[in-house]
Amino acid sequence: MDIDIPKMDLSTGAQMPKLGLGTWQLTGETCVKAVDLALQMGYDHIDTADVYGNHREVAEGISGHDRESIWITSKVNRGSLQYDEVLATCEKNLGELGVDYIDLYLIHWPDESVPMEETFRALKKLRDEGMVREIGVSNFMVEHLTEALEVAEVPIVNNQIKFHPMHQPWEVVEMCRENDISVTAYSPLARGEIFSSETMQRVAEEVDRTIPQVALRWLLQQQMIVIPKGSSEEHLRENLQVFDFHISPEHDEDIRAMG
Repeated sequence: MDIDIPKMDLSTGAQMPKLGLGTWQLTGETCVKAVDLALQMGYDHIDTADVYGNHREVAEGISGHDRESIWITSKVNRGSLQYDEVLATCEKNLGELGVDYIDLYLIHWPDESVPMEETFRALKKLRDEGMVREIGVSNFMVEHLTEALEVAEVPIVNNQIKFHPMHQPWEVVEMCRENDISVTAYSPLARGEIFSSETMQRVAEEVDRTIPQVALRWLLQQQMIVIPKGSSEEHLRENLQVFDFHISPEHDEDIRAMG
């Protein structure tokens, strides 16, 4: 498939693909094949994390593809946020992924037991040394973002949060927008819950698309990056076909009312 996935301009000038493959709970050969197939189909953004335990499978999936054309996001886990541990974890992750750099490295969850300044100091060092290109956060709510913005010495370019039609923390999104932080929506399909929504069923029928396509398109129109999980060719293709239709203002209102 020859689909050119649009890019999001980040505050640093970097361009992040607006749609990626989420790999949470993808392991073993299933993960290898999903990553390889996705890249063959036109995906150019893979989202993983240290805690997922699938870096080696992702590495196998991206081997044979042009590294420079792939955006890789990974995350340092909540239990590894001390300065030395952040550095060691990133070095380990680079080895597992078989790459020289990670495009975007996120703090997976905030941890109040470690001074945030310490973690961001480590992320700055990784960025300064070229081990990561960009840094960001995940699962950071307003209070976490407030502190992060005070202590980070390099731009926080992304906050990856749970966001879908049935869970809409707009206050976090608004704060990100005010501070030029892009938002990635994880669990964009609500782990399947959206299939039982009458609103989503109706909108999907009216626009002649599937429920997942409606959910993803709606999030994209909110200027969010989406990382749906998929392993079968059918689902990978379905999730990719979201750039040739629009959600109307009326349908947007209906979906917003779900949250």
